[in-house]
Amino acid sequence: MRHFSYDQAYLFNTGNDLMSYNLLGSHYFCDSGLEGYTFCVWAPEADSVSVVGDFNGWDTESNRLEAMGDTGLFWGQVIGAAKWDNYKYCIKDKEGNQIFKADPYAFHSETRPGNCSKLYPLNDRFEWTDDEYISNRSRYGTIGPINIYEVHLGSWKKSSDGDFLNYRTIAHKLAEYILDMRYTHVELMPVMEHPLDDSWGYQVTGFYSPTSRFGTPEDFKYFVDHMHSKGIGVILDWVPGHFPKDDFALGRFDGSAVYEYADDRLGEHKEWGTYVFNYARAEVRSFLLSNAFFWIKEFHADGLRVDAVSSMIYLNYGRENHVFNRHGGVENLEAISFIQTMNDSVHKYYPGVIMIAEESTAWPRVTGASDQDGLRFDYKWNMGWMHDTIDYFNRDYIYRRWHHSQLSFSLIYAFSENFILPLSHDEVVHGKRSMIDKMPGDNWRKFASLRTLYAYMIAHPGCKLTFMGNEFGQFIEWRFYEQLEWFLLEYPNHKTLQKYVSELNKFYLNNRALWDSDNGWDGFKWNTVNDADNCVYAFSRVSGSGDEILVVLNMTPSAFNNYKIGVRRCKGYLTVLNSDMPEYGGSGFPGNLPDETFYAYDDVGYNDHEGSIVVDIPPNSALYLKLYERSLS
Repeated sequence: MRHFSYDQAYLFNTGNDLMSYNLLGSHYFCDSGLEGYTFCVWAPEADSVSVVGDFNGWDTESNRLEAMGDTGLFWGQVIGAAKWDNYKYCIKDKEGNQIFKADPYAFHSETRPGNCSKLYPLNDRFEWTDDEYISNRSRYGTIGPINIYEVHLGSWKKSSDGDFLNYRTIAHKLAEYILDMRYTHVELMPVMEHPLDDSWGYQVTGFYSPTSRFGTPEDFKYFVDHMHSKGIGVILDWVPGHFPKDDFALGRFDGSAVYEYADDRLGEHKEWGTYVFNYARAEVRSFLLSNAFFWIKEFHADGLRVDAVSSMIYLNYGRENHVFNRHGGVENLEAISFIQTMNDSVHKYYPGVIMIAEESTAWPRVTGASDQDGLRFDYKWNMGWMHDTIDYFNRDYIYRRWHHSQLSFSLIYAFSENFILPLSHDEVVHGKRSMIDKMPGDNWRKFASLRTLYAYMIAHPGCKLTFMGNEFGQFIEWRFYEQLEWFLLEYPNHKTLQKYVSELNKFYLNNRALWDSDNGWDGFKWNTVNDADNCVYAFSRVSGSGDEILVVLNMTPSAFNNYKIGVRRCKGYLTVLNSDMPEYGGSGFPGNLPDETFYAYDDVGYNDHEGSIVVDIPPNSALYLKLYERSLS
């Protein structure tokens, strides 16, 4: 028989419980022939609490929970309660009102539009097979190349009747596709239970429940395990910044502000219609810290991408009525402390798990370490790079020369944080147009420009992330309610773009120069940066062992013969990737030269370099040239 633990309650009440879900919520027991579930809920201002469900005919008096001293916790057991039973808590507030709430710690939830919690054992006897992957996870974490495929499970693919696929079915289809496309990780938009499809999962009501849209928690474990069996890391979008106001969920849980700030100036994001977690409250910190650990420990997640970090760390984020901290600043000190504790704890107990911030401001040291007073994330989404890059490529070719520094500007701050370069779901919705449709010109030029953008992204310092559909040039914006337009792969332009992306990803994985020295000037050198008239850039990526890839980008539809680029002393450079090759949908300029064209070194110095090479540059293209020999001496 399970018993209430005052020791764990103390940890929970002091904000130091990293696995509070082992106490709170519903837990199966079997003792002396009796089976059932224990229930524990935090409702500090409640007058009384009972649990109601299928097991007692939803009778509010049958199973009253006992108040456990001054912990704010109510606990009890129900013999005969069984797996799959629906249930809720009936909370009577100080005014005598009855409030029916889903379990904040429920491990399974009713499929929308239902909103009950469902009894489900935490240990469902799923047999993991990823011990080797987990033990070697550091190899797949911050060491080595990271190229992420961002996926919304509800719209990547659907069944023939338009319904959702099960986690298990998706696992096989998606893993095969990721391997074919040579991505290293999959990042899932929130799989935590949420009532509204339109929120894409970012308004969570079941923080401990994998959404039942795609199956059971065991099915989701299978998904992660299968990905690991194929060497694919799994990153989960996680939303500790806010939660929706649905009356069955966390908001005003016991009639008072329990999980949210009581001060409405802090407690709401009015633009989103959501409540803000009260990071100053110890039990809320335990709830959120435990939730991060839950997805890592129980579901073997390889990383968490923390959504909307800016909304957490600024007191005045999206607010007209400013509130100031004790120092007179606008930083949310409690949220900052929570984030630091969370990242430190994850790194301590789960080395190799990566923590990623979606942070859209110039906040310093987001990936700074403890001794730098940083937020201690492993990576930050480089939103500045994304905005400048898309803005540049969206411009007609004749105007790009006037915005030449828009692409080179990112190198001013490229090494200030550990960055991920995101072309995410946010960039292909709400009238922003799809990636292919952002490109100027006719159909041929759109595809050529997008191939160039992707080559630039792969070669730019930082890890990579692209949203599903970007890789084959879906023309319509992403629609969360229908699957991607896979039929487009029947058309040559889309099929060749997909092939190009796959081979570009493969090149990234196989060439250390593109990722080995990602966080400093040792790994990046400008060769041509000021040729605004021709809209040409050239730079070198260098590995720690001296391997070098020279990247040449032509941002106009004009081809260039005998274009001179300054380089260091070497024998020459060999073309190893050309985005303009016919098999990728390109023109094959000049004269369908073979992919492996060699450009010999000339000892006439150029652009502050010891020597130069003379290159033929195709229109609207990217070339990768590999250093043939480092030195002539």
